[in-house]
Amino acid sequence: MQPASFAAPFDSDPMPEDGQRTLDACFLGPYAENDSLLERLIVEFLRDHVHWRRNFHPEDPPAIPTRAAQHPQYQAFEARMRRELHQLSAALKRSVPFHSPRYIGHMVSDLLLPGLAAQILTLPYNPNNVSGDAAPVTLQLEMQVGLQLARMLGWPDDPARPDCAFGHLTSGGTLANYQALRLALALKAFPVALRAAAVPDLALPDDDWQAFNLAPEAGIALFAQWQQWLAAQPAAERAHWSAQVQAQRVEQLGLVAFFARHHDLRVPLVLAPITAHYSWSKGLKMLGLGRDQLRLLPTRGMRLDADALEATLAQCARERQPVLMAVAVLGTTEYGTVDPVDAVVAARSRAPGLGFSVHVDAAWGGYLTTLFRNPDGSLRPLHEVRQGFAAFPQPAVHAAFAALAEVDSVTVDPHKLGYLPYGAGAFVCRDQRALPLLAEAADYVFQSGAAGDYAARYRQLGQLVPEGSKSGAMAAAVYVSHRVLPLDHANFGLLPRQTVLAAEAFQARAQRFAAEMAGTVAALVPFPPDSNLVCLALNPHGNRELARANAFLRRLHDELRCDPGQPLQVKQFFASITTLRRDVVGEHDMRQILDALGIDPDSRDEGDDAGRLVILRHTLMNPYLIDRENGISYIDRYFEHLQARLRVLLPAA
Repeated sequence: MQPASFAAPFDSDPMPEDGQRTLDACFLGPYAENDSLLERLIVEFLRDHVHWRRNFHPEDPPAIPTRAAQHPQYQAFEARMRRELHQLSAALKRSVPFHSPRYIGHMVSDLLLPGLAAQILTLPYNPNNVSGDAAPVTLQLEMQVGLQLARMLGWPDDPARPDCAFGHLTSGGTLANYQALRLALALKAFPVALRAAAVPDLALPDDDWQAFNLAPEAGIALFAQWQQWLAAQPAAERAHWSAQVQAQRVEQLGLVAFFARHHDLRVPLVLAPITAHYSWSKGLKMLGLGRDQLRLLPTRGMRLDADALEATLAQCARERQPVLMAVAVLGTTEYGTVDPVDAVVAARSRAPGLGFSVHVDAAWGGYLTTLFRNPDGSLRPLHEVRQGFAAFPQPAVHAAFAALAEVDSVTVDPHKLGYLPYGAGAFVCRDQRALPLLAEAADYVFQSGAAGDYAARYRQLGQLVPEGSKSGAMAAAVYVSHRVLPLDHANFGLLPRQTVLAAEAFQARAQRFAAEMAGTVAALVPFPPDSNLVCLALNPHGNRELARANAFLRRLHDELRCDPGQPLQVKQFFASITTLRRDVVGEHDMRQILDALGIDPDSRDEGDDAGRLVILRHTLMNPYLIDRENGISYIDRYFEHLQARLRVLLPAA
């Protein structure tokens, strides 16, 4: 179940000196090595902000007198503020040390200095990125971030093109997934509304089924025709037909009334792998489509089973069951595996009479795309990407990343592998022309922009996004980071390159660990990693019971998680846990994994863990896990720590 061999940590192709020095400047550092750099940046731009305030209208006198600082109430307020800030600072010392290479738990690591400094720099200006009136600078930066991400994905990023891509920031991947659902539903239902309004002079589909099942490209083309036709009408006719169509839209009627009027149509399904994030279930409930419309498909090797998708689409076509969206995951949250995006795109092209969107949830793996991109935006061939790696990427993984250019929308999280502060997610769609379907006018905030001007078109961004307020400081952080480290293999790609090398070193070390601990504990990487997230399954030697294996692993994890009741320094390493479920892994693969660990495949745990195997989960984001400067492999040290703790715990296991 694992590749035969991997290079040892210090045998792999070392990073060129200039690349290493670039990374050395990227972070505050595990030892806060770049503290003076961050301090200089903060002081410099705080002073610059003060200068800006004092020169806005220098003729205005200071509103706060210099003597105020001597007043008892002023001093009492300052004392209270300092006390609370000191208490907060002390409490925060119990936080999780994400900056350290000893932390290999969840999807978070140290923060990029350019992003951190840009956010701190922008915060005092407090821009709200829902409107150009409230954020004239940072709103434009957010538009540029969308184009930067589009280029990374292989999509059109020229604002002069009508079909240019578009992206915006969200609070996280969950909200970006909601936005994907909103846009897909609006685009799917709009042709039905045109038919119901009996709009003349347009080449409309023959019936509601065909209208509801147009391919996204055809739906966008029809919407563009409608806009052109409407613009050519006299003002009174334009108002009339606009109101007629609006009255038939699902956004106006609601789902119940819409499907009551079109009783030949059924509520569409969303097809996703069983490994998909729970935000898809939440999103379907929030939009009123219902959790029952989420069809979770089986996996092979923790990756979407393309044959199951094909069979489901064929069944939907036979039963006249519409499909809203098919979702592929580019780096699952729990396991880091990559779905066959290319197979999903191909399945749609073969689906008889079914038009639906393809969305890729790349909240985790989105920035890995930089490894596959040249500075000019072109795709790197497989043999070039593989240089310096032991096995990454497998051909199927390369094909999945290459197919991103053909999907309709993508979720990316800058606050994950973009190394930026929470919360920074992003929604990106390949063709901006459908976005007006999401518009929500609010006259007291929004004004119309010039249709041909990309910047003006999205000046009132709040019309299109779920949020009513958005941090401009976060947009500045993402934009500046992308400018300092462009999203290609020669720049930003230096970061994920280090983490994938660490994942390969981790898997190789896990194999040696399994051999060293044979007779004490069975150890197994249950499936080869597609990215920089590696799981490890353990079972005490001679144990056949799933319940005992799970209890042992949880006891071990108690020593590998953050405990606010103890000083951080007592913890040597931090890791996370997850579970392997039979319905996710598949019965065949689950039995194979349990058998390899020496666990009776028919045994069950009690309670919530029935049928599940608890495993360790390691997110290898920190670029200093292999510290070449000091000749230290924290991966080796982690496994040495595991060996020591296992020998203590096993007698009581």
